[in-house]
Amino acid sequence: MANPKSDKNFVYQEFGNGSSPALERAVERGIQDLPPNQQNVRIQATRAGRKGKTVTVITGFQTKPETLTALLKQLKAQCGTGGTVKDNEIEVQGDHKQKILEILVKLGYKAKISGG
Repeated sequence: MANPKSDKNFVYQEFGNGSSPALERAVERGIQDLPPNQQNVRIQATRAGRKGKTVTVITGFQTKPETLTALLKQLKAQCGTGGTVKDNEIEVQGDHKQKILEILVKLGYKAKISGG
C-alpha cells in the first residue's frame, strides 16, 4: 500500500505505485479548460438546504478552478452580492437568474435557466 501522505488522491491502493499512464490521462482529462461556447451551463434558483435563503446555482462548467473564481468575482460585482465556488459549481446569493443568464450569454456561454 502506498504511503497515504505521499499522494492525497488515493484512500486505498492495493497494487502499484499510483503512477499508471491510464490514471494520469484521467487526471488530465478532468482539468481540461473548454471554451465558453462549448459549455452547456444551467442556472437555477434554489432554497434547498440553505435555511430558507435563496441562492442562484450555476452548474455544468468544464473549466479550471481559477477560471471559475475569476468568473465568480465578475458575477458578484455585477449582481452586487456574495457568492462562492463549491464542487465545480458557482453559488451566488439571491435570485439573479435573468441577470446571470444575460452576463453568461454575453461572455459566450451556452446558458439556460432550469427549474421553476
